[in-house]
This record gives sequence, structure tokens and C-alpha cells, in this order.
Amino acid sequence: MTKFFKTGLLLMAISISLVACRETATDNGDDLNTEAGADINVSEDGSKVKIKTEDSKVKIKTDDDGNVTKKVKTDNDN
Repeated sequence: MTKFFKTGLLLMAISISLVACRETATDNGDDLNTEAGADINVSEDGSKVKIKTEDSKVKIKTDDDGNVTKKVKTDNDN
């Protein structure tokens, strides 16, 4: 009986220490640094991303081979 109690206590102490030491993930917008007011659209399969701000539009596409293309359009009102 004491061996069962000691083993249970040891397992409980190890599980508590592992839970207490794990890292927690923070949601930081999927590591996208965007300015306030930017509209972000992601396609259902995640292969296309569109970011639209007041003065620019960014399109990011991934094809079947894994190649990534990025197109940036800026509005110059000079």
C-alpha cells in the first residue's frame, strides 16, 4: 500500500511540474506586423493572403510547389 501511495505521489508531482513549466503561446497576429486599420483576408486553404491599407495593397500567393510570390501596389498621390 505504501509503494502504491509513493508512486502515485511521485507521478502527481512530476505531472504538476511539467504543466507548470510549459510555455504558453501568445497570439500576436500570426507574426504579421501591420498598421492599425489594415484589412487582412486569408483564403480558405491559406494559399492566398491579401493585406489592404490606406495607401498600399499586398498580395501573397503560394503555389502547389511551395513557391511564394509577393505583389505590392502603392497609391502615389504626388
